[in-house]
Amino acid sequence: MSTATAERSKTIKPPKVKDQPLLIGGKWLDSVSGKTFATTNPATGETICQVAEGDKADVDLAVKAARKAFEEGPWPKMNASERGRLLNKLADLIEQHREELAALETLDNGKPYRDSYHADLPLTIKCYRYYAGWADKIHGKTIPVEGPFFCYTRHEPLGVVGQIIPWNFPLLMQAWKWGPALATGCTIVLKPAEQTPLTALRVAQLAQEAGFPDGVINVVPGFGPTAGAAISGHPDIDKVAFTGEHTTGQIIMEAAARSNLKRVSLELGGKSPNVVFADADIDAAVEGAYFGLFFNQGQCCCAGSRLFVEEKVHDQFVEKMLKKAKSRRVGDPFDMATEQGPQVSQEQFDRVMGFIDAGKKDGAKLLCGGKRSGDKGYFIEPTVFDDVQDDMKIAREEIFGPVMNILKFKDVNEVIQRGNRTNFGLAAAVWTKDVTKAHRLAKDLRAGTVWVNCYDVFDAAAPFGGFKMSGFGRELGEYALELYTEVKTVYVNLQ
Repeated sequence: MSTATAERSKTIKPPKVKDQPLLIGGKWLDSVSGKTFATTNPATGETICQVAEGDKADVDLAVKAARKAFEEGPWPKMNASERGRLLNKLADLIEQHREELAALETLDNGKPYRDSYHADLPLTIKCYRYYAGWADKIHGKTIPVEGPFFCYTRHEPLGVVGQIIPWNFPLLMQAWKWGPALATGCTIVLKPAEQTPLTALRVAQLAQEAGFPDGVINVVPGFGPTAGAAISGHPDIDKVAFTGEHTTGQIIMEAAARSNLKRVSLELGGKSPNVVFADADIDAAVEGAYFGLFFNQGQCCCAGSRLFVEEKVHDQFVEKMLKKAKSRRVGDPFDMATEQGPQVSQEQFDRVMGFIDAGKKDGAKLLCGGKRSGDKGYFIEPTVFDDVQDDMKIAREEIFGPVMNILKFKDVNEVIQRGNRTNFGLAAAVWTKDVTKAHRLAKDLRAGTVWVNCYDVFDAAAPFGGFKMSGFGRELGEYALELYTEVKTVYVNLQ
């Protein structure tokens, strides 16, 4: 048996997890209220463990610890290169615990272990290492000004930052938030998603082991209306970063404005157009569109959920896509042969099934799937709708599940206009062998990222973020450093 075959046939043993506390000021604590909440295995619906439930009182303590660490502890006195060394040490520890963290991510989130291990963990490690390299390269400029003055700028850490991350990529979203914040010298109060708090807490333990000073990193699991609201409206938090659903982003903006006009950056949802022209490599486009929609159980903010296929190749494309969708293996996420695990929660399962019902009701043609898979957990069959119209609910709203919508189009002008007919603007893709056509769509589609003859390509060095209601601010790359720094101008009289 080949190594690849052996790996595919392997089943990983799920980890056992103890009840989890909060991390505040370097100490692992119960919540002030004493409350806990259950985090659930979405493959079985069973409770994994109890997690301390943070709320306003706990956020207050975490902010005080973060403020003290920012102003009085060793963190503000630390050389930038030392911050980089700590980030590299954290990356090393995550790599050393790669199997454990992948298993924990799969247990809590439901994504296939092979995805956790081969995708989420490598990208997470690379993100921390990328920002470790930036730590001692964040600097201002000298500016020639009129008069006898020496003028320069300093890029200084913003201060205490609140960070609220989603449940679809818990480890990776934590890295996207922590990397630039720590590289610039900020301190952090993190609220992981209540559905998936376990890896955030484990990485916080590794950060302690790496040597981050007490109070630099604080983790307060809890719910949006309590812990999340306390972070968004806290008067001593200087900035809040959020990844998630757009209506929550609006609530956060309002709270930030009312409290202290804190900085806000938002990476929100999408309804991304994925455009396949007749002159494309159809087999490559099918593979890319299949991955771009079904990866991570369809729970991707940038999923190619509006799949526009040129009429000339529509039937051929659909035939190939159906063959792949029908053969997709759904099941135990700890089985290395599994391609698709469960949705993250009962709530998300119900939401996706509601969209499938809406698609049927609105007259879209259900080609495959559309039903629950299995008799326990939150599994949904890979689902493909054809003959989808722009005004249908499944074509307008973010589904966040394994539901593909195929729409026909005739020409370039039409598909650009229809592709932009959305309140979102996170990502887009185009499949064509015509370089002129590719660059035209890359320019005219209103989206923060456009992929040409590929999908879901990410690198820590390249910025990611949205237009319109997909948010503002850019994560990753040098651009993310701007989210965590203040620019100070200094004039020195030389006479």
